[in-house]
Amino acid sequence: MAETFGQKLQERVRSLGPLCAGIDPSRSLLVATGRSDDVEGVEFASLALLEAVVGVAVAIKPQVSFFERFGASGFRVLERLIRDAHDADLLVIADAKRGDFEPTNEGYAQAWMSDESPLACDAVTVSPYVGFEALRPFFDAASQHQRGVFVLSATSNEEGRIIQQATTNDNDRVEDYVLASVAALNRTDGGLGNVGVVIGATRDAPRFDVTQLAGPILVPGLGAQGANADNVARLFDRCPAGSVLGSVSRGLVQNGWERRSLRDSAQRWRDDLTSALL
Repeated sequence: MAETFGQKLQERVRSLGPLCAGIDPSRSLLVATGRSDDVEGVEFASLALLEAVVGVAVAIKPQVSFFERFGASGFRVLERLIRDAHDADLLVIADAKRGDFEPTNEGYAQAWMSDESPLACDAVTVSPYVGFEALRPFFDAASQHQRGVFVLSATSNEEGRIIQQATTNDNDRVEDYVLASVAALNRTDGGLGNVGVVIGATRDAPRFDVTQLAGPILVPGLGAQGANADNVARLFDRCPAGSVLGSVSRGLVQNGWERRSLRDSAQRWRDDLTSALL
């Protein structure tokens, strides 16, 4: 049986540590740190972060919107970032948050998961709020290409709670319904499957037992949003070693773009997360 995305990620996390470096070259971030808000600024910031985290982070997570805002030239930068990251043996998680009706999702899955696409990444984030089963093209593509899917469950933003903690007709919270649905997809003979979830470090623990997920967990909300490695440990301390990946974005660049500063920041986060989770 081919190795799943979850198994590949788990092996790398156990070896290198559970840090995912978020690459979010937004207008506000670039201006605040003294860079120009244009394609050249986005390219500089993206490649500077990539260079700094090689050998420290297990993955990068580019936020697609900050490249997409510049159209074709922005996508060219993103395609280069994906290629360079793979050449440096980093996993790439596209923070695209795609999710629509099933026929539309077939196109999204082809864009982000097909071997022939220049945007193909190791995993992609998706939203289940047009229907969990509508995400089937992503799940099928993950199985076909041994790539990963991270389904939004309990996000780190406060305004998400009103939807994610609403209840279904069976009186389950929506976030717990998503977790249970992912767990059902990951029924395997052992190890982690291709389908994971996004649970913010700023959230309370879900009612669903995440140790039964049988898939990887991507944890945003660290650094600028206020959470730290202790918050991650509190939520996921009983999860299998290597199944939890902490994502830090703005927190990596708070001291500027100098390579040594970026690398020191990444190493501190990696070490803190390793102590908390492994």
